[in-house]
Amino acid sequence: MPILLFLIDTSASMNQRTDLGTSYLDIAKGAVELFLKLRARDPASRGDRYMLVTYDEPPYCIKAGWKENHATFMSELKNLQASGLTTLGQALRSSFDLLNLNRLISGIDNYGQMETS
Repeated sequence: MPILLFLIDTSASMNQRTDLGTSYLDIAKGAVELFLKLRARDPASRGDRYMLVTYDEPPYCIKAGWKENHATFMSELKNLQASGLTTLGQALRSSFDLLNLNRLISGIDNYGQMETS
């Protein structure tokens, strides 16, 4: 069951607009939506779980965790607003902490002792 984490920059600079008038944040949202649509075509994606994390301060940076359903993820993605500072370091740290927490909970890559025959 792969977990794909999307870290979206929601700092105020993402309100900038392209020559076509689209904000950088809208472009980022569109890229995530397109990825999810294309991924859904692959039968191997049935067990995928998605996480949505932003540049907000923890714990507010977690918009959708791995236990949320697809509808919640999409709703949170659509409701993202650009404001605040660019806190890339904190956002990356929060993202890796969440992924490591999931690894601990799910037992992936944990060391253990096996019974011998």
